[in-house]
Amino acid sequence: MIIQPMTTSSLTPTGQEISGVARLDHLGVIRATGPDAATFLQGQLTQDVVSIGQDTARLAAFCNAKGRMQASFVVFKHQNADAVDELLMVCSADILAQTLKRLSMFVMRAKVKLTDASADFTIFGLVGDAINSVAGGARAPWSKLDIAGQNVVVLYPGAGSERALCCSPSHLAPPQGVELPLTTWQWLEVQAGIAMISLPIYEAFVPQMLNYESVGGVNFKKGCYPGQEVVARSQFRGTLKRRAFVVHASDDRSEPMHIGQEVFHSSDSEQPCGLVAACAANPCGGFDAIVSMQTSSASNGTLTLGSANGAVLIVLPLPYPLLEDI
Repeated sequence: MIIQPMTTSSLTPTGQEISGVARLDHLGVIRATGPDAATFLQGQLTQDVVSIGQDTARLAAFCNAKGRMQASFVVFKHQNADAVDELLMVCSADILAQTLKRLSMFVMRAKVKLTDASADFTIFGLVGDAINSVAGGARAPWSKLDIAGQNVVVLYPGAGSERALCCSPSHLAPPQGVELPLTTWQWLEVQAGIAMISLPIYEAFVPQMLNYESVGGVNFKKGCYPGQEVVARSQFRGTLKRRAFVVHASDDRSEPMHIGQEVFHSSDSEQPCGLVAACAANPCGGFDAIVSMQTSSASNGTLTLGSANGAVLIVLPLPYPLLEDI
């Protein structure tokens, strides 16, 4: 059987304009303050943190020495009430405490303070008209606007809908817009093709296995960081054998997908070929997911979820081009 990639139009709602505001309580915030905050993070993350301006944000990963991702962040500058520049890092709440502890181990003599600032901010997801009411016209992904004390970061679109992340001080009123279910936001996240690291996939992937180099999550021109040699070698020696793919499972009789679930290929019923990195229910039925798997498994044969007898997975087109191996 040859896997025929399907168009997303056949698996997404038609005639519906998705718009609204979702509260994202599954995300947390790490704050970095001090004169060495940017240079410290520059030596820890896959991104060029020093070059971040007030109108930009960055997708970044924190890796171990083997290049495996322990966390991923949306990083940006925040101007606090004392007019002191600080950096905020939005990440999955289930890995925040251990990530903060590990990052703090490397501070040593650097003049930087790392704290859990989750109680000080509320994270919202903005979709469609909810963005326009706050930020106006279309903007490029990873651009940032500071609006009435709120930081709005433009994300990659999902299912054709514009999306943004709003980091709002907890005492401020939430952004205006129709309340959007978290499940809808999670589905749009999958449709955007960018998975954030959460506890079930801790240290499961190098950044390229989630296509981070193709969506602005890795800077190959900056200095060293933990795992940098592995990440660079994977890119420049053309050894990328695993990538992230968006898939759909239409079998509603199967158990719901979950992050960390294994994916199997018809050529080998014993050894998994991939892992679910993000998933959500599709509004038209079934489930969609971002699966990191062997590139050879995405073009021929049959993919199944959980076991050789699991729900069949259909590979969908990626919503962005991949950066070619160098």
